Amino acid sequence: MAAVGALPAKAATSNLHTPDPAYTPEDKSLSLLNLHTGESLKATFFSDGQYHHEEIHALNFLLRDHRNDQIHMMDPRLLDLLHRVQSTVSENKQIHIISAYRSPATNELLRKNSKKVAKKSYHMQGKAIDIRVPGVNIKHLHKAALSMKGGGVGLYSRSNFVHLDVGRVRRWGA
Repeated sequence: MAAVGALPAKAATSNLHTPDPAYTPEDKSLSLLNLHTGESLKATFFSDGQYHHEEIHALNFLLRDHRNDQIHMMDPRLLDLLHRVQSTVSENKQIHIISAYRSPATNELLRKNSKKVAKKSYHMQGKAIDIRVPGVNIKHLHKAALSMKGGGVGLYSRSNFVHLDVGRVRRWGA
């Protein structure tokens, strides 16, 4: 794991769930780059049948609201989904993070400037992330994410990213 900075105690991991029995590889890792902060992280957050709190803390820090540095517990199901997507499209490339956790204040700020930002966004619950993978066609990424049936998947072709969340299964975008 590459350290990204000091981790505050508030980044609790008490909500870690039992992994999905349909998909439990020996190790689950992520290689991420936060485009807003320039921070990157490679973390194995699950191995030997359990989640690793230190790695989860580091992921929560990297995926924080970059506008105000607020950290929130990311839903482990989202991390699992992200791992599955990364394993499917390209294990060797970093996932670029456009947006992950958003504080209510940030979400409201974004809503004022765009009709595409939901009032009760899953981003505010640590259950959504917007991504792209360099060298991977955005439509291929979208199709791969849809095949997981892990929640909502949106294609934003003009902005060149895919939205993933762990809400009910649904899709949008062309």
